[in-house]
Amino acid sequence: MLNEREIESCYLGQFIPVHYHHNMLMDQNRMHSFKAAIRHAVKPGMKVLELGGGTGVLSFFAAQNAAKVYCVEFNPDMVREARRFLAMNNNGDRVEVVHADAFEYLPPEPVDIVICEMIHVGMLREKQVELMESFKRRYLARFGGPLPIFLPEAVIMAVQPLQQEYDFEGFHAPIVQFQQTNVMSPGTVELAQPGVYSILDFNQPVDTTIAWEGRFLVEKAGRLNAMRFITKNVLSIIEEFGTTIDWLNHYMMLPLANPVDVQAGDVVQVSFAYRAGGSIPSLEASLRADVVARFEERDQVEAPGAAVYA
Repeated sequence: MLNEREIESCYLGQFIPVHYHHNMLMDQNRMHSFKAAIRHAVKPGMKVLELGGGTGVLSFFAAQNAAKVYCVEFNPDMVREARRFLAMNNNGDRVEVVHADAFEYLPPEPVDIVICEMIHVGMLREKQVELMESFKRRYLARFGGPLPIFLPEAVIMAVQPLQQEYDFEGFHAPIVQFQQTNVMSPGTVELAQPGVYSILDFNQPVDTTIAWEGRFLVEKAGRLNAMRFITKNVLSIIEEFGTTIDWLNHYMMLPLANPVDVQAGDVVQVSFAYRAGGSIPSLEASLRADVVARFEERDQVEAPGAAVYA
């Protein structure tokens, strides 16, 4: 019998296809944000480790200042790609591409920065949280403290009630959808403001279990049939200016198994639970939204301190 991790690995697939990594190179928002964050975080002479290096582009950014970069990649196809690309680029010789499992690898020396871009909306599918917690334990056991700085430094996750169009040329299909963050989507109606449900600080211990329940104040009448998941990655904190360098993932809209009609002023309670790195269907299965108060009666059900997002 397969255990849970083996079953999930079969479902998720062991490796992200090569062409997916190539597409990430063409994502200008991602590339610009990571370049700026790495340029700010990596000071001259630093030692850097990248876990899950892919094409090696983030290790390349780090190598422009770092004295040494260890780029760890498990997919042999991507190891070859990274070595080929880095050989074409300035300071690529500062990067050592290591063919290894990031869950087992430790660098031969202490490092100053750890880059880990295994990021999916909601911290689903990819094992970033689990990997980074494993790395912290193994690193401290070998080198002691302090831990390196992690990039991204934190993740802020929010959720938003929607009315989502699921008609495809007359074919009704409630499916998981992804949207670019800077494009208007005429089939999407925002019914309430987003609410933050989790903040992960990678410089602190992070629990892989994410469970949340909160309330939203409906601003527009409609059919609540989906929830939009929003993930903002705080790549680097610029303390001297009190600002951050961020990267916003594509939005993910999950259909609700039981849609509800809502009016402006209604209060909707939303709940879900999942494990970071788990599958999208595992989140879908737990996702629930219920009207707990209509506009004319909501004052009777709002408990003191209840999280109602307006």
